[in-house]
Amino acid sequence: MSRKVLVIAHDSAVALSYERALCPAGYAVHFYDHPAAGVRGALAGGFDVILVDQTTPELDTLEILRQVKMAKVPTKVVIVSRDATVESAVAAMKEGAADYLREPCSAEDLRLAVDRFADSPPTDPSPATTAVPSEYLQGFEGMLSHCPAMWEAFALIRRIAPTESTVLVTGESGTGKEMVARAIHRHSRRRDRPLLACDCTALAPTLLESELFGHAKGSFSGAIATKQGLFEVAHEGTLLLDEVANLSLETQRKLLRVLESRKVRKVGDTVEHDVDIRLIATSNRVLAEMVKVGEFRADLYYRLNVVPVFLPPLRQRAGDVPLLATAFLERFSRQMEVEVGGFSSEAMRQLEVYPWPGNVRELRNIVERLSVLYGGSRIESSHLPAEVREAESACPTQSPRTWEELKRLKRQITADMERQFLTDALERCSHNITQAAESVGMQRSNFHALLRSHGLKPEAKRDG
Repeated sequence: MSRKVLVIAHDSAVALSYERALCPAGYAVHFYDHPAAGVRGALAGGFDVILVDQTTPELDTLEILRQVKMAKVPTKVVIVSRDATVESAVAAMKEGAADYLREPCSAEDLRLAVDRFADSPPTDPSPATTAVPSEYLQGFEGMLSHCPAMWEAFALIRRIAPTESTVLVTGESGTGKEMVARAIHRHSRRRDRPLLACDCTALAPTLLESELFGHAKGSFSGAIATKQGLFEVAHEGTLLLDEVANLSLETQRKLLRVLESRKVRKVGDTVEHDVDIRLIATSNRVLAEMVKVGEFRADLYYRLNVVPVFLPPLRQRAGDVPLLATAFLERFSRQMEVEVGGFSSEAMRQLEVYPWPGNVRELRNIVERLSVLYGGSRIESSHLPAEVREAESACPTQSPRTWEELKRLKRQITADMERQFLTDALERCSHNITQAAESVGMQRSNFHALLRSHGLKPEAKRDG
């Protein structure tokens, strides 16, 4: 049986040169021209060596190494670079590369390097060198993601939570900013004290100031009693200012004074009170841009932006739509006590095409609606809301005009082919996962992981 080498390279000519060098030595070469597709190929398992060609800037080699390590793929990774330096080699080795070859590399040198690692048994990455804890792959504080940018956010949350630093969480509406704030609080030293949230969009400026700072009796019409503000109530706990970009400039000035002095004065009062809070702010707008046009105070921005945490939109989180859609469907099916029907491959493909302007919140709401209407049966494309079904027709049919469009199209095509590959394998084997995995030359666990990444769930009763 031939040994298998996975090649990740931007140029198909490079992959062809590797194939010519390795095939005579008994290797079967499998080529991927996109990092995400290559990592998914690595996850499928069964490779003796992974070769990553670093001759073009489009391929972020270190990011590929991190993702392979994060996924705990045991296969050795060899880097081949035209512009190799001591610094780049050291950086690659730190990220888990087994070897670092420099172009021009002869066919014999390439075969020797591959032989050395193909003949050695694969080893699991040690916990000390795994960049992302395994729990991130299963979910972190209720947040699920296959996206390295989200894993970085999870790691940052763990690192900053025990500190007292102010945190600014940014991202589009629906990306999970409030969940991040609650995760920070749960991992902080203040976890046993209250976490209070204030929606800065919900109240008029005068009422918002009273909500934040409190007011004295008789300070304005309707102030029939003295009221504590959220700063005082959250004493020794955490205060979340949700969508802080909506604060008026006057309220921004008063907030800045509280943050600088750690003292708060009620509206209509002359006495200041000490407050001890951890502040977390969120914004779906870019505060730095608001500062430039005079809509947000620069001094307050610097006070808030001590530790920034950015959450990417769902449309930029490759692989997360199937993961989240499947998880939400399972959750709502359990709540309604019905059997999980899963999504058809066409329905899942349309979910992936849709740009999700409302991000994870929109996806969750749509899946909940589908669960209520079609719970217990398989979700078909005809069950999806019109805006999701029509999104595909809005996609350009002409050739991509930018590199980003081309990469997005290649990812979509690769995902479609992988999904069809899995579906066909299951149908040939009457939905028996074990037999399907064996028929395509994959380990059952890897086959099942790939199924789940695409939101595919065969009938459990047919599984062997």
